[in-house]
Order: sequence, then C-alpha cells, then structure tokens
Amino acid sequence: MNKSVGYALLAGLAAVVVLISTAIFVGFGGDDGGLGDSPRKPRDPAKPAVSGQWVGTWAASAAAAEPGTLDGYAGMSIRNVVHTSVGGSSARIQLSNLYGTRPLPVSHASLALAAAPSNPTAAAGTMRRLTFGGRPAVSIPAGGAVTSDPVRLDVPHDADLLVTTYSPSPSGPATYHPYARQTSYLARGDRTEDATGAAYTEQSPYWRYLTGVDVWSTEARGTVVAIGDSITDGITSTAGANHRWTDFLAARLRNEPGAPRYGVLNQGISGNRLLVNGSRFSPNNGPSVLSRLERDALSRTDVKAVVVEIGLNDLFKSPRQLDPQKIVAGMRQIVRQAHLQGLRVTGSTLTPFGGHRGYSTLLNSVREQVNRIIRSGTVYDEVVDFDKVLRDPAAPVRLRPSYDSGDHLHPSDEGYRAMANALDLDHLKRSAPASL
Repeated sequence: MNKSVGYALLAGLAAVVVLISTAIFVGFGGDDGGLGDSPRKPRDPAKPAVSGQWVGTWAASAAAAEPGTLDGYAGMSIRNVVHTSVGGSSARIQLSNLYGTRPLPVSHASLALAAAPSNPTAAAGTMRRLTFGGRPAVSIPAGGAVTSDPVRLDVPHDADLLVTTYSPSPSGPATYHPYARQTSYLARGDRTEDATGAAYTEQSPYWRYLTGVDVWSTEARGTVVAIGDSITDGITSTAGANHRWTDFLAARLRNEPGAPRYGVLNQGISGNRLLVNGSRFSPNNGPSVLSRLERDALSRTDVKAVVVEIGLNDLFKSPRQLDPQKIVAGMRQIVRQAHLQGLRVTGSTLTPFGGHRGYSTLLNSVREQVNRIIRSGTVYDEVVDFDKVLRDPAAPVRLRPSYDSGDHLHPSDEGYRAMANALDLDHLKRSAPASL
C-alpha cells in the first residue's frame, strides 16, 4: 500500500470516528427527547446547546377589549414594560387578539432589557428584533394568538423587559389588561427598535396585546400559575414596585433554600368571578376563572402547580351567588380540570372585607360557610388560608390594619407579602393529584 492510499484510509477512519462521536453527543445532549426518538425534531437555533427548558417568566391575562379603540393602535408603537420572575439565555413572547374583531397586523416587534426600572430606554446592546415563523411581520386573526420565534438574550431575573409592537393599519378593539400597576409607553410611528425612549412620550397604565414571556432556563424547572381576581392582580400594590403577592412569591422561589425553582405567572383579573363571565367590553370583570382556566393556567409553558384565589366577586356582583355549595362546586371543577393534566391545585380561603362598602352580615356568612368547606380539605389539594393570614385577630371580619390598603378589601404591600409567605413551597413541588 502506498503512502497516499494509507493517508486517505486514515483520514476516512478519522471522519467516521468524528461522525459517530457527534451522533453520540447529540443523542445525549439534545433537547427534544432521549435516544430512540424518531423522527427527531430539528434543533431550535435559538436554544443554547446546554440542557435547559422553556419556562414562563411573566404573564398577564387578556381581560377585555379596550374601550375607545375600535381601530386599535394604527401607526403607533406600544412599548409594554414587564417584570421577570426568572431569567434565562433566550426569550419568546405571546401576543393575543382575543377581543379583536379583525386581524391584528404586527409588522414590527422587538424585545430588550430596560435600562432602568419602568424606563422606556433599552439597555445598551440588548435590542432584539422579533420574528414569527421566520418572518418579521405577522397577522393575528380575530380571537387568536401567536408566539414569536425565540431570540438569544441574557434575561436576568427580577428585571424589567421592554416588549414593543407596531401595527401599521387599523385592527379593531385592542386586547388589553388594565390595572397593570406598571407604566408602559406609546410613540407615534414605527419606533419599535428605538433604543432610546425619547419618542415614547405617552404613558399608559395598561398592557396591550402582550400576554406572556417565556425564557430558556438552565436553573428554573417549571412554572407556577396564580389565577384569581383583583387581590391576585395586585390592584392596590405600589405601582412600579412589583409588590403583588405573586412578586413576593417569586422572590421566595428564587432565594429560599430547598424551594422549587419556578417562574411565576400572575393571571389575576380585577373584578373577576369564578362562575360568571363579564362583558367583553368591561375593563373590570373579564371571563370567569372556569372559562379561562385552560387558556390562562393549564396550558401555560411547563406549568407545574396552580394557585387559585377567587370567589369574593361572586358574592358582590349581580347576579350574586349566595349558595356556598354552588361556589365550592365551581372550585371543585377547577381541581377536576387540573387533575386531568396531572396538576395539583392550591386554593385559598376567601379574605375578610368588613368595613368595605359592599359588606353585609349575609355576604360575610356565605364567605365563612365557603371557608369552612375549603378548610375541611374536600375542595382543593392544598389550602392556603389567606383569611387567617390577613384578618385582624381583634375583629376577624376585617383586615388587620397594617395589611389593609385602606379600602378594607384589598391588601397593602405588607399584606401581599404576608400572603406570599403563607404558601407552603413544598406543596408546589408535588405533582400527583390528591384524591378528594
């Protein structure tokens, strides 16, 4: 054998070894399943090569069609400011046209880190253009939703993100979430990738179209979803401070030894009820928890646990539900739906509201009957007793003064902190549904 043939054979053998080694590495290191998966999905180019997973870091429920927006926001850039619960190395967003009556054209969208809290200016070098199915523009059908392609971006936990969309033409009523407790911004014209916030001269207390942000994380191992009414929405928490009870829960999950490393999604809607849908044009009701449970909780990215806080508005609002058995029947329906997907549900007692303008001894009697049934352990897999945590020991029908925002219904920042501290984090780790 001459030298040239020998070298060719050695080179061929080396190439085979490299191919085999690469196949073995991909087989063990891939993110789409274990060995033997056939056919394998192509690797997402935006995903890091290391092991990790998609988790939810932020969410807000599509609550209603924004009043006065029959043509949407044609020719306007909307820069939503949102706060992360967990970080990651890539991100993707969800946009909703749930309450639209026409397709929503989004011709330009971007994602960036905020240079400072609640600020429309992007941190240097973080602006990323978003695409949808590889294209820079997307049309979201009326009633529909879309998820962007992932982009590489080092997203910190406990940080503000800027998610900007631009619609070039009228689109029908804007799908929005009022009572965001966060300032977002608008600018005229396509200012989607403006790194400076100079053009964003109009401030807004709403989130529009944006309903979720996921991150690719090597640390977080899932998502916990909190669904409920204004108490979960955090309507009386300090604006811009991220002091909803879900924010305090996210801090516990990040920092406490032994805590499950989960992202936290807040799916509260102010005025929300368990059993009855609000008007699509009401900014203070939203679809009932039962009707939105699948969309807002059970189908979220890598959800591991659900926490439910709901029921007071079923007492307050017309048509009033004064039969405690019908209220707990609705709660049990939540649990049944969650169990079908292998999820456990932590549910809360109904909180005190003595001194509120809607208080009556009859309504409080129904509340206490509901709470007795919840505490019996026959409704939820786990119980978090927000009533016991928040009530004034000297006047149990009222909130403790330091936990009262002043309206005698919604907690203060310290009340929200106490709610988060009341959750047993070990309960969130349990995956197998209990038998009720």
